[in-house]
Amino acid sequence: MRQFVTTRLQRSWDIRAAGNFSFGGTGSGLIVTSALALAADGASVVAVIAGLGLIALGLLCVWLEIGKPWRAINVFFHPRTSWMSREALLLPPLFAAGGATVLDIRFAVLTAALAAAFLYCQARMLHASRGIPAWCQNEVVPLILTTGLAEGTGAYLVVANSPRSMIAVALAAGIAREIARAAYRRGLIQAKAPAGTLAWFSSREEKLLTAARLVSIGLLALALAGLNTAAVGGALAVLTGWGLKAMLIVRAAFTRGHVIPHTPMRGRGGGHLVVPM
Repeated sequence: MRQFVTTRLQRSWDIRAAGNFSFGGTGSGLIVTSALALAADGASVVAVIAGLGLIALGLLCVWLEIGKPWRAINVFFHPRTSWMSREALLLPPLFAAGGATVLDIRFAVLTAALAAAFLYCQARMLHASRGIPAWCQNEVVPLILTTGLAEGTGAYLVVANSPRSMIAVALAAGIAREIARAAYRRGLIQAKAPAGTLAWFSSREEKLLTAARLVSIGLLALALAGLNTAAVGGALAVLTGWGLKAMLIVRAAFTRGHVIPHTPMRGRGGGHLVVPM
């Protein structure tokens, strides 16, 4: 007798969790971009403040999602085993460095290093979710990192000046995100991810997001050529990144089904074998 455990869409994280990854990714990417701008044409204090505000907004989303919000302090107690704890422990020095950057722009490099570590923790937090193939796929880490950078560079073109060097960085980040997404899809196919997860790539919503991301890359290329399309291209880079993460967290996060070829039995000779589908 064969028993089946079918896949199902996870319900633990909803759009509020996606908001944390979206706003936190954009905010940290924006702060990193500000440090890059410091080396090029001067960092923007406004961009740093906006980045910190977006990270705070993402944290608010998580706080609203917790069933017992006032127990959120417990997240700080497990840094050895939890990427969420490591992310939380980065927040005090990140906001302190951000405040120092507002007073002295030379602190932008330190703030950017902490923001990059924050973004990395977000990527590893997803990867550590072993029960969800769409999240624990190895390629999800570069996907989240490149998406955060694409969002951050795009947001920088909206809130700060748009020198050619930063437009070029935003264009490169957008292309890197498409390469990471293609590698992520190949990895899921090779790993035989659940059908519901793979169906995400052929959904109407994802096709629209893909088209919008390509339009964003095209607008950034035109801006690099001299047209006034940088802000629109940057805004599209941000919005499509948020859409991608919403799909990843809410729509593509199916559990993996299993097949039990043998019914478990008591006594000698009993046992069972679990084989992933």
